[in-house]
Amino acid sequence: MSIGHDSVSFEHGSAPLPAVLFTAFEPSGDDHAASVIAELRRRHPTLPIFAWGGPKMEAAGATIQERTGDDAVMGLPGVAKILEHVRINARIRAFLSANRIAVHVPVDSPSANTPICAIAKRAGAKVVHLVAPQIWAWGRWRIHKLRRVTDLLLCILPFEEEFFRKRYVPARYIGHFLFEHPIETASLDARAKELGEGEPRIAMMPGSRPDELRRHFPILLEAFRALSARFPGAQGVVAATSDRVAEQLRTAAAAHGGWPDALRIAVKDTDAVVRWCQIALVKSGTVTLQVAKQRRPMVVFYQRSNPFLFLIARLILSTRLFSLPNVLAKDRVIPEFIPHFGGPGPIVKAAEQLIDSPSESERQRQRLDSVIAQFGTPPTSRLAADAIEELLGLRSAR
Repeated sequence: MSIGHDSVSFEHGSAPLPAVLFTAFEPSGDDHAASVIAELRRRHPTLPIFAWGGPKMEAAGATIQERTGDDAVMGLPGVAKILEHVRINARIRAFLSANRIAVHVPVDSPSANTPICAIAKRAGAKVVHLVAPQIWAWGRWRIHKLRRVTDLLLCILPFEEEFFRKRYVPARYIGHFLFEHPIETASLDARAKELGEGEPRIAMMPGSRPDELRRHFPILLEAFRALSARFPGAQGVVAATSDRVAEQLRTAAAAHGGWPDALRIAVKDTDAVVRWCQIALVKSGTVTLQVAKQRRPMVVFYQRSNPFLFLIARLILSTRLFSLPNVLAKDRVIPEFIPHFGGPGPIVKAAEQLIDSPSESERQRQRLDSVIAQFGTPPTSRLAADAIEELLGLRSAR
């Protein structure tokens, strides 16, 4: 086997095994892809699996061509990021020219992955998307481009399969990776105890991308200070996805009045932070389902600085609700401020209402139960591996 742009070949008996290429550009994509790669590797120890991806994908058994995901961008990327992806695409094109890849698996990140899908299709690979783009929420014209570069779309939200099939995109629901395994309550309880006591216990999830941290953490700091003034016994924990993120949080706090005495950081242990808390202040995204899984009341927000740009963006949005629990419930189950402009006032007020009213918190938990019940405990990684095997010709199509 050779790595990079040299030709590769893996023999299985007298015939070479087909090869798979994963491309992921965010930490969440690294998580999702790693579990599927591990399942494929368990079934086929010698299957050639290559990736533009992160450390978890490498640990699961992929041969990493280039490390990605450390500085993912949400929303419109800058010129430097666009040029970086142009260069990445050129290197992927060269790799596909030098190596026979049977299946390309783009993982989320549609803006980065869609051009690569087109390159892979021209190179003769089949394309199976792991995580459907949220075309149901905005920019529905993108469905035409998606249809051209898709052999199969693997959906992780319950309503997505029907949505895409109605629009002639081959789609299959595989369940959500978050609900693939039950909560390990004993382990989480033990780790949660180490995070401290006091009430109310407030968890904060500002995100993981550098641009998210810059926008979200200052307003969360202000919100925590306001809640601490109202509730003197309040304790807070910020969930950081990496040591790098933790350092960025400390730097941001130093520039915004210093780090509060009653606030801690927990690194790479979001589930324990959720277990510990009585209420969570959460940036919009998949982490809202992670909080919902443990039935913790939450307030969701997504900070923006320019209302004019949102007015323009509103023209391409197709939903009145944005946080995933509300989208799945088709109702405002949790308070959401998306987009949010200005200071922490509305977020603090919504949090105070949940803290002051146990009945309101319980009402939210009960409604979250109905949201989470839609997922069950699907064998998501196994179903994704089944689909990839089918396109590789290693399994009969279902």
